[in-house]
Amino acid sequence: MNLTQEIIKGNTTALGKGITLIESRLPEDEIKAQDLLASCLPKSGKSIRIGITGVPGVGKSTFIETFGRLLTKQGKKVAVLAIDPTSERTQGSILGDKSRMHQLSADKNAFIRPSPNSGTLGGVTDKTRDSIVLCEAAGFEIILIETVGVGQSETTVKNLVDFFLLLMLAGAGDELQGIKRGIMELADVLLITKDDGENKKDAKNAALEYKRALHLFPTMENGWAPQVSTCSALENIGIIEILEIINQFDAQMTSNGWKIENRNHQNKSWLHLKVKEELGNKKYNKLVKEGKFTQLEKELIEGKTINQILAEI
Repeated sequence: MNLTQEIIKGNTTALGKGITLIESRLPEDEIKAQDLLASCLPKSGKSIRIGITGVPGVGKSTFIETFGRLLTKQGKKVAVLAIDPTSERTQGSILGDKSRMHQLSADKNAFIRPSPNSGTLGGVTDKTRDSIVLCEAAGFEIILIETVGVGQSETTVKNLVDFFLLLMLAGAGDELQGIKRGIMELADVLLITKDDGENKKDAKNAALEYKRALHLFPTMENGWAPQVSTCSALENIGIIEILEIINQFDAQMTSNGWKIENRNHQNKSWLHLKVKEELGNKKYNKLVKEGKFTQLEKELIEGKTINQILAEI
């Protein structure tokens, strides 16, 4: 099987194998993974990347299943990259997202890939960025990235996505939810979940409180005004409204050039991070002092992978 060709054809079995190859720590797999990534990169970049985060119990999986099914019914191809926490003691992960999204996982227009975060801070695995490239090359138009829990380290996900959705519970204070001001400032939409049954009043009150709080935050650099909304994934209420907001955001950011500018900025940030990780602070600071990053960033924007650049430094 030619993995690259099969992935580009939209073969989800090949896509799964490709992501497994990218996640492998075996030295012989790393070379194959970089070749695969380099060949898929030109076919990537045409999706809307959506980060979804919130504390455990907020209903991320339920929301993603309902939202994903709405998208597939509209003929969209949806990939879900679900990050599971890794046990510090056993180094194992449950990887149970497919069982929590059984209807979406059976949909021919959906691809769900649970991955362990392997202790990586930021709620995303260090290979998530590469997995996005493969999913886009396979023709997936919407990439949903579900992250582990929520906290200040979670902000790493913002550096991977176009749109950032923060799910919140009504009736729980910021302290109880572990929500930090820093992550609220990054959200494009705050979504109060479980707006059904006895929770309806609490959900509406929470939405009003967060709307007031958002007025105190600085204006976003891209001109977007963060919004607050409510939904019930169980009763399918407020889901289509979220899609409308995301489509509005994508149209606005595409027309004002922010989407491309932001992705270029994200790629440069990942380049700096990986150079520092792989070569150490001393070598990184030397490259900065010598002004080498201008050329390295240019090569990255022109289509080289980070690993190709690292190999040449």
